[in-house]
Amino acid sequence: MARADLLLDLVQAERHGDRDRFRTLVEAVIAEERANQHHLLADRLSELITTTGQGLTRDDRAAAVRDLVEEIVPQRRLAELELAPVPQRVITELVEEQRRAELLRSYGIEPRNRLLLSGPPGNGKTSVAEAIASELMLPFYVIRYEGVVSSFLGETAARLDSAFEFARTRRCVLFFDELDTIAKERADEHETGEIKRVVSTLLLQIDRLPAHVVLVGATNHSELLDRAAWRRFQVRAELEAPSRSQATHYLERLADRFGGDLGFAPRTLADKLAGASFAELEEFALDVRRRAVLELPDADVRRIVKERLEHWRSQATE
Repeated sequence: MARADLLLDLVQAERHGDRDRFRTLVEAVIAEERANQHHLLADRLSELITTTGQGLTRDDRAAAVRDLVEEIVPQRRLAELELAPVPQRVITELVEEQRRAELLRSYGIEPRNRLLLSGPPGNGKTSVAEAIASELMLPFYVIRYEGVVSSFLGETAARLDSAFEFARTRRCVLFFDELDTIAKERADEHETGEIKRVVSTLLLQIDRLPAHVVLVGATNHSELLDRAAWRRFQVRAELEAPSRSQATHYLERLADRFGGDLGFAPRTLADKLAGASFAELEEFALDVRRRAVLELPDADVRRIVKERLEHWRSQATE
């Protein structure tokens, strides 16, 4: 069981209403229980502190920046994602560095904390960011573009400052989707001076992030990123559309998740859905399962799959 001093500090933090310290101490208890091979207890504690208050703002101070930053309860785990070997390795290494940050610091080394994900949409960039937060048992914050980007000159940079200032004061994972929308190449003669000032502000804020804040940037168009912004990320991973074998394996897992029957063998479906992203494969399987449930008890899953395949092909050729 957890050390007596940890339990005493835990009770004292609760009595004083110190929620940040209470959470930090619970995370310390979880780490200790994992070290003692008490994984069931550690998993249960982790689940409690990452799901309590789902749908509500769990950080009181987040209320002041709720228009700029949204907190999301992480649900994904890295083991659930289909990743190619290279992205799998670099992402796993970043998670390990954050988990063992104290060991690195004892040697005068800081863990890496800035990850750039690129690739076509629907192939796991948001899921990876969420899974990193889940693995590290950290709050997951997402930059809200509708709140940060303003039509008024000067306001966007100021709002970016506020969002990053909030993130710097806590240990968390901060997700910046569609990074190319703001971090555009400043050498582009068609861009305004305002955009260039925003990029400069963004670069300054990234430089000021402490190592305990994990910044995950995502872009569908890495070629549009300002080169200085691209270089700010110590770790970069390309998330491509699934290969045939990846799609087959993913469809096998989806079949298990959605009831074990997708009408055709996963390999056959992978061939018929060639070119689909991971998100499209999941939506296809979910659509089949939804229709099959509605047609119970006489559902013909094979017929449903054939109909959905025809629809998918027609959309793909539009």
